[in-house]
Amino acid sequence: MDFIFAVNILALLFSLFVAGVLLGVLFSETVRKKVAEIRQKIFRKLHLERHPANPILRPGTSPWTAEATFNPAAAVINGRTHLIYRAIGTDGVSRLGYASSPDGYLFDERLPYPVYVSQKPSGAPAHLRRYSPVMYPSGGSWGGCEDPRMVTIEGRIYMTYNAFDGWNFIRVACVSIDEEDLLEKRFWKWRPMHLLSPEGQIHKNWVIFPEKIRGKFAILHSIVPKVEIEYRDSIDAIGTTEPYIKSWEGPRQCAAGPEDNWDNVIRGAGPPPIKTDKGWLLFYHATRATERHLYKLGAMLLDLEDPTRVLYRAATPILSPDARYENEGKPGIVYACGAVVLNRTLFIYYGGADKVVCVATAPLAEFLDALIEGNRPLLDTTAAQTFNSY
Repeated sequence: MDFIFAVNILALLFSLFVAGVLLGVLFSETVRKKVAEIRQKIFRKLHLERHPANPILRPGTSPWTAEATFNPAAAVINGRTHLIYRAIGTDGVSRLGYASSPDGYLFDERLPYPVYVSQKPSGAPAHLRRYSPVMYPSGGSWGGCEDPRMVTIEGRIYMTYNAFDGWNFIRVACVSIDEEDLLEKRFWKWRPMHLLSPEGQIHKNWVIFPEKIRGKFAILHSIVPKVEIEYRDSIDAIGTTEPYIKSWEGPRQCAAGPEDNWDNVIRGAGPPPIKTDKGWLLFYHATRATERHLYKLGAMLLDLEDPTRVLYRAATPILSPDARYENEGKPGIVYACGAVVLNRTLFIYYGGADKVVCVATAPLAEFLDALIEGNRPLLDTTAAQTFNSY
């Protein structure tokens, strides 16, 4: 009798064990699915909505815009969105054009002439001065003004751009113009250009914060191997009465993180940071080491008091080159230089395939919530340290 009782007890315990295992498997599967649903929901919210009318600006009919129109700077002034975009002509020179919109989507004003040009670029022999994406992979241009970014500070517009005059001369430059002069289209009133980066070094994609921090201009000049910001009393004094900005001179495109990260090759900052109540919203360009031809856009939040501190960083790209017009030209490119907030909506203006101007949007509050809830440290506790170490 005791033996039979013991056998029954063992059988019951075994049944309970099997049931527990099965319940554990079912429970873990339920949890896994729930986590997947939450992650999918968060990541879906982080993705921007492309406008159905994209591309919103295409190459023009005049010779200076005939080949490409892309990578625009953006600012909202008096309720109207103003773009200064990069255009490449048949001669292969990059110049800057102007367009504006009442709603951020339909650009009903586009000037037929360039609003800013480089001073006689000479970085290529005369017989090679033409548009050629093969010879000149940086958009197909051999020289001129590339990839502008602009901010408005105390009634004045400051615009940084990449001054390109051959592969031995890629420096960051800055010009400025009074806000009223821009609105009245008096583009001959740009202040003289100032080079911000030193001679003999290759630098691109520096951005100015849209307001002074502790009474000084703040210039973000590196996000790898760490976020670096230079504080100066005057932009115009840089390279004249004050020294050039010293930045990390290493091979930024080799700044690799973990192999499974989509952004283990950081390429540089996108638009100037946007101030929000959650932090400075900064977008950046990156690729995976195994997919260097696919430029994607990432997002992070920087601390308002100390913008060198990364508070949150999106675990996935917020924009990838999936649309047709992002692959007709130089395939696999989305490249943002302008971002604004209009009527509580985030607008990101970007170049598609180094050819056209596009826009993507998201409700700002929802975008920030999703970025914070789905940031990488929540999913990968080593990511924040990794980002600041590579």
